[in-house]
Amino acid sequence: MAENNISVTNNMQAQMADIFRDTPIEAEKAGEYLSQFRMLMTYYRCAMKEVVTKFEVLDEEFSLRHDRDPISSIQSRLKSGSSIYEKLKRRNLPVSIESIENNLADIAGIRVICPFLEDVYYLEKALLAQDDVQLIERKNYIENPKSNGYRSLHLIIAVPIFLSHGKRIMKVEVQIRTIAMDSWASLEHQLRYKKSFELSQDMENELKYCADLTNELDERMDALRRNLFKYE
Repeated sequence: MAENNISVTNNMQAQMADIFRDTPIEAEKAGEYLSQFRMLMTYYRCAMKEVVTKFEVLDEEFSLRHDRDPISSIQSRLKSGSSIYEKLKRRNLPVSIESIENNLADIAGIRVICPFLEDVYYLEKALLAQDDVQLIERKNYIENPKSNGYRSLHLIIAVPIFLSHGKRIMKVEVQIRTIAMDSWASLEHQLRYKKSFELSQDMENELKYCADLTNELDERMDALRRNLFKYE
């Protein structure tokens, strides 16, 4: 257990060093900064657990009612120190603990993968109907895809976490997408982020065409599911 705690501390120190690389920190204040940063990341980690649990409960209830699962998988992640730094700098925002919490809404991220398109909207509606979930921002890239063909439903929500000294409201980014959307996004990421090569326009067009095919697949599979449901 002690070795694990040392590993966590070292990782947090590295993360903090990434974020505050341009900010001189006096030696006597470094420990205070590290403590504040570790606490903030703990709050985000707790908020992720709260939201993951909400989805797991919805999945189990739906499974009992309808004999199938609306969730294929759930992934979660905390934004890395270098990503936090780059986003703050890109937006010309102050680099500080307060700035991270006040200005960035995607430090804690959850991705929910669904079998069918209809499941995406069912889960959104069920999640937002809960009285302790506040919707801050909604971007529907399914109905309005990005120019490269990317599709997903993005929600920024605020949820409470309950601590020994009271309640704290934390922001979490939630992405809900189908298996087909996630497959395309994963493959597109691998192709696009090959640093030594830039995609040609023909390749960009092919990626967009493949995205359109995944959308057609989702629509056809949803139609098949609805037809099957009529006969059950």
